[in-house]
Amino acid sequence: MSNIQDRIVRYGDLKPCKTAFIDAHTPGSDQKENFTIIGGGVSESPDQHVHITDQIGFNIGAAGQPPKCRNSLHSHTTAEVFFVLKGRWRFFWGRYGTAGEFVAEEGDIFNIPTGIFRGFENIGTDYGMIMAILGGDDAGGGVTWVPQVIEEARDHGLVLGENGTLYDNKKGETLPDGVGPMPALSEDELKAYPEVPVENVVRGYVARYWDLMALARNKPAKVIGETALLRDKPGFEVELLTRGSIPDEMYAHDKPTVLMPMRGHWKLRWQGGETILNPGDTCLINPGEAHALAPSMTGEASLYRVTTTNDPAGLTWAGN
Repeated sequence: MSNIQDRIVRYGDLKPCKTAFIDAHTPGSDQKENFTIIGGGVSESPDQHVHITDQIGFNIGAAGQPPKCRNSLHSHTTAEVFFVLKGRWRFFWGRYGTAGEFVAEEGDIFNIPTGIFRGFENIGTDYGMIMAILGGDDAGGGVTWVPQVIEEARDHGLVLGENGTLYDNKKGETLPDGVGPMPALSEDELKAYPEVPVENVVRGYVARYWDLMALARNKPAKVIGETALLRDKPGFEVELLTRGSIPDEMYAHDKPTVLMPMRGHWKLRWQGGETILNPGDTCLINPGEAHALAPSMTGEASLYRVTTTNDPAGLTWAGN
């Protein structure tokens, strides 16, 4: 059984893939970096590095983008949850990205409803980073792009095969024999993707960092879960911890748990070792592993904790 230390991915050690998706050559989207931290993720490229390959019921990833860089409109069949680690981000959704939008600041979290087209853009002044939680071991089996993204990509030399793999004409790659291009959605198929009103999204799927910090003062703030602030059952639960949320003593979970510091420095102790987790680090705790967690110094401290549940990964829960 590996040591907890072996299941920590440091922010500074993250390995990006710049060719993860079909819009990798499209102007405005060609500078984004995709990271797959735990699990297989949804990358369409064989170049994608996976830091921890364990299958725990959900995936952890990240997207890094310089200012004015955007991620094109796409849809997922399982949960896609983002929290902003660095920068200021505009999220938008709908067939043309015009159904609604809001701006997320550092620490804010967005549980994006399944089955809607969504995109996001760094509107800050520096390189930004959003951390992602994707439902299911296979993250829903990939992404669905709006037709205009596929058309623009083809104009810039990238073709997505019906097998879910990208082929780069600029590298001399072509579709293999017997593999056709991924078909674009028809107008009839597109009608099945809802244009969700902005008031529904902001009310039911967005949680603001400082509200969560207030809720976490004496106990973990339930962020996503059946009885949480954002009510959903995506196959995992999300909590925010701050100073005073939990006692500094050993305990163990009966399901895989991922620790993702947002602010401050957190001392993680286990039988026979200890380390400091910093913002942007990701740590996988296996079921039954006793550990203790506490801020290691004064000042602002926050950490997102994600735990597997028995719920299957699937569409956003209708109970919301």
